[in-house]
Amino acid sequence: MTHSDPGANYGVQQSGGHSQVGNQAVGPGARAIAHQIAFQSAAPSRRVEELLAVIEQLLTAHAGDLPDPETPQVELRRLREELAEDDPQPGVLRRALDRLTAIAVPIAPLATAVAELTTAVLG
Repeated sequence: MTHSDPGANYGVQQSGGHSQVGNQAVGPGARAIAHQIAFQSAAPSRRVEELLAVIEQLLTAHAGDLPDPETPQVELRRLREELAEDDPQPGVLRRALDRLTAIAVPIAPLATAVAELTTAVLG
């Protein structure tokens, strides 16, 4: 197929996993336009604080089920510190949440709480 072929498929295929896509353009002449990312408030919301507390409790309760119980505590601390900043950086938040998500996968209640936290923080 050539670029001028109207039957050409420039789609994106993903199999399994989790994908959260922002600006994406596919195919000839496609454009992706970015807008500035902003947070509603620099201070963590009450819901975010509640979820952080729940996650901390779950990490303590399931410490024996984790291969390295210290790493999630470090990520949780990093997340809290970034959320306390006047201008939290989305990339830092995303990386900490991604690492927590990976750690939480085998423990269903923890995975659910981290997923809710991710939604509360990143929208």
